[in-house]
Amino acid sequence: MPSSEHDTHHGHDHGHPHGEAHAHSHAHDHGAGGHSHAPSVTASNAKRIQWVFVMTLGYAAVQVVGGWWSGSLALIADAGHMLSDAAALLLALIAYRIAARAPDKLRTYGFHRVRVLAALANGASLLLLVAWIAWEAVARFRQPTEVLAGPMLAVAVVGLLVNVVGAWVLMRGQQNDGNLRGALLHVVGDLLGSVGAIAAAIGIMFTGWTVLDPILSVLVAVLVVRSAWSLVSDALLILLQAVPRGLDVETAQADIAGLPGVAEVGHFHAWTLTDERVVATVHVTPSPGTDNLTLPQQVAQLLRDKHAIEHVTVQVDPPGGLQGPH
Repeated sequence: MPSSEHDTHHGHDHGHPHGEAHAHSHAHDHGAGGHSHAPSVTASNAKRIQWVFVMTLGYAAVQVVGGWWSGSLALIADAGHMLSDAAALLLALIAYRIAARAPDKLRTYGFHRVRVLAALANGASLLLLVAWIAWEAVARFRQPTEVLAGPMLAVAVVGLLVNVVGAWVLMRGQQNDGNLRGALLHVVGDLLGSVGAIAAAIGIMFTGWTVLDPILSVLVAVLVVRSAWSLVSDALLILLQAVPRGLDVETAQADIAGLPGVAEVGHFHAWTLTDERVVATVHVTPSPGTDNLTLPQQVAQLLRDKHAIEHVTVQVDPPGGLQGPH
């Protein structure tokens, strides 16, 4: 064979049958299913989102009743907002269940990219929500609607309490989970909406200026759109297999080239599998007298220590083997 591929993975013993060299710091028993590339999906995060889903859906019902009772279109509209958030949270819960499925022969990395898709859907729904808020605000500037400040204030205070509890529950989860961050952004948007509704209700109560309602809605939308776009852009970068944020490809290649056993390095690729899990592949040509079996271990160790890349596949090529596209 003109070249041999060596897979090294931190913290796992692959047990490949082809005589390849592997670097590992700890051996884990994966059972009959063998090695799994899928990071464990925490049941804690899913449970937290489930609780917030129930609270969000319950408060949406309160808003519908409160809006009907007070004649407040603002509360009824915000109930639609909460229902859309509940739908996004339900999508996140479904994504957790799918992501927890074990890898198979067709999807060897497992299903956890579904979580990235769910995070993308959450972010996209937030952006759609912002567009709707802006549209509704313009309509209310043109034709102000009557708002009964007292009932509006009471329902908004209940909403604030629900969203504070929801945000607290989610903030205690693992924040490197894009799905959890998406759910938290929804709740923070709801929380800001409740603050705005309280301020608008108090303002209307003392001044009678119903235009305060759409003004505060626009301010909330501006705060939400920045976070929503960050969530969408992060998910898109992962799906496009872009180089992870904070990783400099040229620096990583230069570090590999600096190893005493490496004559040449090339075809370096790195991408994010899901959330913070980084995967990389690289080809190297050994220096004369270098043991081809130990070289992948050295390269993988360097990339783990200096660039926090957990899963590295290193292919050792003969002299001249780095020519051509990969």
